[in-house]
Amino acid sequence: MNINGKELAVEIDGRGPAVLLVHGLGGTTNFYQVQADALADRFQVIRVDSAGAGRSPVADGISIASHADDLAALLEELGVAGAAVVGHSMGTLVVRDLAARYPDKVSALALLGAVREPAEAGRQAQRDRAALLREKGTAAVAPAVVANALSETTRRDKPEVAAFVRELIMRQDPEGYARNCEALAAATDPGPIDPSLPLLLVTGSDDKVGPPEASQELAAAHGSATVEILPGVGHWTALEAARPVADQLLKFL
Repeated sequence: MNINGKELAVEIDGRGPAVLLVHGLGGTTNFYQVQADALADRFQVIRVDSAGAGRSPVADGISIASHADDLAALLEELGVAGAAVVGHSMGTLVVRDLAARYPDKVSALALLGAVREPAEAGRQAQRDRAALLREKGTAAVAPAVVANALSETTRRDKPEVAAFVRELIMRQDPEGYARNCEALAAATDPGPIDPSLPLLLVTGSDDKVGPPEASQELAAAHGSATVEILPGVGHWTALEAARPVADQLLKFL
C-alpha cells in the first residue's frame, strides 16, 4: 500500500475490532505469525513491514516519529477509527509515540519487550551497527543478534527459533536496516502513557534489551497496567514464547 508516499507491505487477516501489530528492529510481519493466527478468529489483524524493513523498500527520513505517522495514516487509509496496538522492542517506542500524538487512533496498548530511550552507549552501538551493515551486510550482524537477544534457554531448547531470527535478520535490506538502527539511535522517550489507556506489558525474565525493570517502570508510572514476565525468555518475546504471548494478548483484548 502507498502510505505517506511510501510503499509499505501490509497484511490484513480476520474480521472484528482492529488490532495493529508493530514489529521491532530487525523484524517483519512474520514476527507475529502465531499471534496473528490466534487473533484472526475474533479480530481484524493488521500487520505492516515498517519502512526499510522486510518487504517495505528503503525510504528517506526514517525515524520513530515517521513510523508512527505511517501507522496513523495506514489506519486512516483502512478506515479504522481506532485499534488496539501491539508493539515489540523499537516498536514499543513507535506505538507509544503513536498513542501520544494520535490518541484517538489507539484504544489499548500492549508492549512486548518494552525498551527505554537509549543511553549514549546504546546510541553509539546502533550507529556502529549501521556502519557495519553498510560495510559488510546483514551476515556481519546476525550472529550477535542471535547470541545477545535470545535467551540461553531458547538457544538451547528451541534452535528453530534461533534459526528463524537469523533468517529475519539476514533477509533485511542492509541499508534499510541501517537506517532503522539510526532511527533507534536518535530515539527519545515518547513521554507518559495516558493512565486511562488499557496497558499490557509482557517481557522475558532474561531480556537484556528490554529488561523487566523497564516494563515495571512504565507500569508504575501508568498506575493500572498489567505486567507479565515470562521465565526463560529473552528479547524476541513473540517468537520465544509464541503461545503464552498469544494467550496474554487474547486475555487482554
